Amino acid sequence: MDETVLTPVLDALDILGVAIFALTGALLAAKERQTFVTMAFFALVTGVGGGTVRDLLIDAPVFWIHDPWVAAICLLTALIAWFTPTRWWEGKLLDFADGAGLTAYAVLGSAKALSYGVPPVPAALMGIITGCVGGIIRDVVAGRPSIIMRPELYVTAAAVSSVLSVLGSQMPFSSAWIWGSAFLAGFALRSAAIQWQWGLPSYRDSNPPV
Repeated sequence: MDETVLTPVLDALDILGVAIFALTGALLAAKERQTFVTMAFFALVTGVGGGTVRDLLIDAPVFWIHDPWVAAICLLTALIAWFTPTRWWEGKLLDFADGAGLTAYAVLGSAKALSYGVPPVPAALMGIITGCVGGIIRDVVAGRPSIIMRPELYVTAAAVSSVLSVLGSQMPFSSAWIWGSAFLAGFALRSAAIQWQWGLPSYRDSNPPV
């Protein structure tokens, strides 16, 4: 990652996002009774997919190629998943963890985009891409419907964190406070959606066929 965004808060969000998304990828492969190689592959593509697309779009060095820890964290996470029963990770706990990774990556992605001179609106979109694309790749490769195709608040939570991060960058507050608040706001929304099944209204055609 570029030195301009290497701060303790962003470092923590980076590690959190990578580890959690890697775990969701590895567990999906585990539930399909795949080999460790497949689990490791799913952990890697899920953990780094969003950040890779972001870096390619903003013309930055792909972060995990230049950071010796990221791929190692993905592989270690796959190893943990390999040696633990999937029932340990069932229920809402993993959903909440995924929400933390989603919003952490959204903050990280928007902050990095801003540091590369990307304008505010595209920078906010980079945060959403960073948070969501890894899970999309995971679901597409696994051949299952993606969570973004359901009405529950998922992309919206990433958007909240990303937009607040960008808006906060225009204000005279400390970066750590801005990023932490943006993360907590998005995570609170995602947690509420998980707990109470909040969702956006689906499209309804006002002109049904005759």
